[in-house]
Amino acid sequence: MPEPAVTPAVPPAEVPPAVTDLRAGRRRDGAPWADSATPVLSWRTATTAPGWDQASATLTVTRPDRDGAPESVELSGPDCVCVPWPFAPLRSRERVLLEVATTGTDGVPAAPARVEVEAPLLDGADWSARSISLPAAADDTPGQLRTHLTVEEVPVRARLYVTALGSYEVEVNGVRVGDEVLAPGWTSYRDRVLVQTHDVTGLLRPGANTVGAWLAGAWFTERYGFFGRATRAYEGPAAFLAQLELTYADGRRQVVATGPGWEGSTAGPLRSSGIYAGEEFDATRHDPAWSTPSGRAGGWAPAVVTDLDPAVLSPAAAEPVRRVQEVAPVAVTSSPSGATVVDFGQNLVGRVRIRVRGPRGHTVTLRHAEVLEDGELAIRQLRYAWSVDRYTLAGDGEETWEPRFTFHGFRYVQVDDWPGALDPADVTAVVCSSDTRRTGRFTSSSPLLDRLHENVVWSTRGNFLSLPTDCPQRDERLGWTGDLQVFAGAAATLVDCDAFLASWLADLALEQRRNGGVVPIIVPTAMAEDTDGVVAAWGDAATVVPWTLYERFGDRDLLARQYPSMRSWADVELAQADDDGLWTRGYQLGDWLDPRAPADRPREGRTHPSLVASAYLFRSLDLVARTAAVLGRDEDARRYAGLAERTRTAFLGTYVTPRGRMVSEGPTTYALALVFGLAPDPDLRAALGRRLAEIVREDGYRIGTGFVGTPLVMDALCATGQTSAAGRLLQQTESPSWLYPVTVGATTVWERWDALLPDGTVNPHEMTSFNHYAFGAVVDWLHRGLAGLAPAEPGYRRIAVAPTVLDGLTAARSELLTPYGPAAAGWVLDGDEVTVRAVVPPGTTADVVLPDGSTDSVGSGEHVWTSRWSPPRPRTVLAGLDTDLAHLVDDPAALARVREVLAVHDPGRARAFDGGLRYEAGSTLRTALLFADPAALAAVEEALTGLTARR
Repeated sequence: MPEPAVTPAVPPAEVPPAVTDLRAGRRRDGAPWADSATPVLSWRTATTAPGWDQASATLTVTRPDRDGAPESVELSGPDCVCVPWPFAPLRSRERVLLEVATTGTDGVPAAPARVEVEAPLLDGADWSARSISLPAAADDTPGQLRTHLTVEEVPVRARLYVTALGSYEVEVNGVRVGDEVLAPGWTSYRDRVLVQTHDVTGLLRPGANTVGAWLAGAWFTERYGFFGRATRAYEGPAAFLAQLELTYADGRRQVVATGPGWEGSTAGPLRSSGIYAGEEFDATRHDPAWSTPSGRAGGWAPAVVTDLDPAVLSPAAAEPVRRVQEVAPVAVTSSPSGATVVDFGQNLVGRVRIRVRGPRGHTVTLRHAEVLEDGELAIRQLRYAWSVDRYTLAGDGEETWEPRFTFHGFRYVQVDDWPGALDPADVTAVVCSSDTRRTGRFTSSSPLLDRLHENVVWSTRGNFLSLPTDCPQRDERLGWTGDLQVFAGAAATLVDCDAFLASWLADLALEQRRNGGVVPIIVPTAMAEDTDGVVAAWGDAATVVPWTLYERFGDRDLLARQYPSMRSWADVELAQADDDGLWTRGYQLGDWLDPRAPADRPREGRTHPSLVASAYLFRSLDLVARTAAVLGRDEDARRYAGLAERTRTAFLGTYVTPRGRMVSEGPTTYALALVFGLAPDPDLRAALGRRLAEIVREDGYRIGTGFVGTPLVMDALCATGQTSAAGRLLQQTESPSWLYPVTVGATTVWERWDALLPDGTVNPHEMTSFNHYAFGAVVDWLHRGLAGLAPAEPGYRRIAVAPTVLDGLTAARSELLTPYGPAAAGWVLDGDEVTVRAVVPPGTTADVVLPDGSTDSVGSGEHVWTSRWSPPRPRTVLAGLDTDLAHLVDDPAALARVREVLAVHDPGRARAFDGGLRYEAGSTLRTALLFADPAALAAVEEALTGLTARR
């Protein structure tokens, strides 16, 4: 390899090393609560010293609840990410002070960091509380619960441990506790219910006090199912569980727990609430003092004691759902029917907060939709999710209201019966999402690509709400495993989702265990029918997602925790395989929503479902073997590696010809073989790559992949040197493509490539969600491949800087907050000179491959290189009507001219020409225009001849 041209970077002012971002557990929101008795520990060292690396770390814990003597452990080496807890396990309620100090390989110590860590209730025996439900109410009726208590003196510490089957909000003496939304979130309720811990010391006072809770069924009492056949997934009423523990200066502890003595009411203002339906609130029934000792409203009766098993309680281990952003309207218009429609300019997930004045008893109605059709709300695609909120005014001046226990996917809100003229300042969209930290940012010379990236960010934000969902708006909003499996890499690039997805994977393992090792296609399992089969690509979330989190976050602890689930799923897949190791039986979803599949049969794409299944069988066997090796399970590693090799051999013998063709001729077929490592031979890989590029060209450089192939196709093309085809595919703006939705105003990623048709109408078929992140998985490649910032070792301990320059672009840059600190890589093209810049975090190194093939290895710091690059433009020959279609599609100017001429002389043929033509080598334009009007043929001939002459 040639030596790279290195341009010295301007060194920043030196900053003394200091430990920062110290945390116990995976959460990054600053909560002090441990998620287990032995939380993993992570930290990083901030410094501008070039090439800095950690030589050792000293961990010290002080336990004031025990003897208070510091205990220290010294660790040698660079480990600082998800480090196992090295001390005695925490006890329930125990508080400790944790300190970490590091020393670099240069011998210079870093300033230490300290953090307080407190254990929640860790054992079922810690609970004296019993769950309670609302009196004399239907299971899904919302309401309020409360109890009164006397506090002898101001406590030195007060902790509230709280959860629900359903969702709750707690108030103490009229003050809201915490900022969570829809707590505790949706989990596998039969086996795992999350408990939140709150410090309420400052809310209690000597004398009379009141603890109150709003309670709604939310996900627990929702009805799930398709085609109007929705049923309850969980039995029983919504239930609330709380334990308030007060500790006094003399060590006494007072416990106030749910159970007998609490009272409830369904006569209050919260009249109805549903995740799908929306919420109704009647402020004429509201007593603002209801959660204080002075509350006067009637309608209270003893709460019903229920039987939530403390054994299923688990400390919340991930960031909760919160209000993360507010969006103001960009327009208020009147629809053709005369309705008032508010446009927030962005498809988002959350609800609307209103500020209103009006007469007592007047009701305002809010209806939500993602798009308009003919100027009115398009609600057909919502199916049975009514998405309607209603507020009845108290009539006592300015009132502010926001729903509590529902959320909607929307850009547009129809406001009915607003008293007087609507001021846009009186309606605000409140964005709700699991509060994961944004980590990945991307910019380029293409505004369309930049907007695509932001669309994927918005779809991630909207669908990471308590769990990773498919969509946030219709009567679904479920944890489809296949969607997350294909999107996991993109998710781990865009947001710090280690804690969030670790929590979901815990539910996946529980549901899998209930299902005999089979991973359901929906987690948590919400529908009994058609969700528990052995389905490739969906069930493989059990292996792909933990491995992805290990690659991106260095989370070996999670890999070890999920290993039994990973192995169990691989064994289930093996049971489906034939004697050769191929998976050829059972119902499969295949390359779901391949644009070439019939609109009403989305599993019937060009890639045979059995080929998809066999490829994923290999993928999971390979990942289990790798995981076993990481965990030191050598026997398992050898066994599963051998089984993977058996499947690879059978796959090559069955699906791949020696000349590099595959029996199922679709781009997903080739992408699977290339990216999963099913074709290791270099010559075969090159042949498969050439054929993949031909197929992409034959498709007119339009997308030809569904859920399975879309995350892989750019990697497959670029890994085999087919960057010209990759560039055309990425920058295509005609449907189907990544950028077509952007050109027609999309602000999120769609479920279908053509969910909105060019004429502005909604696709008439099913599955037309306008907020579905799966096809946005390409943004992972924008960071890794285009900008060139990828993990070379788990957690980015070693970074690969290898940008891909594409014709049509002049710049790309990725900025990523890695577990070790901020990293960046990018390039700028000026003529034939490429300037590559990278930022390598302290404690890491980078392997660099520049566009001209030269290589370098560097330590932490800022680095700049220069390289040469010229576009690999295909040579095209125009021969009038005898022009080869492959040459025509590779000559965008000629193709555009032909379309212009046909649009004038033969519009019908122009539409057919745009929609279904395959640009196959050896076929000519004359053949494609067979039986066309002679005048049109003559005009095309003249146009191409003239274009050739001008060149």
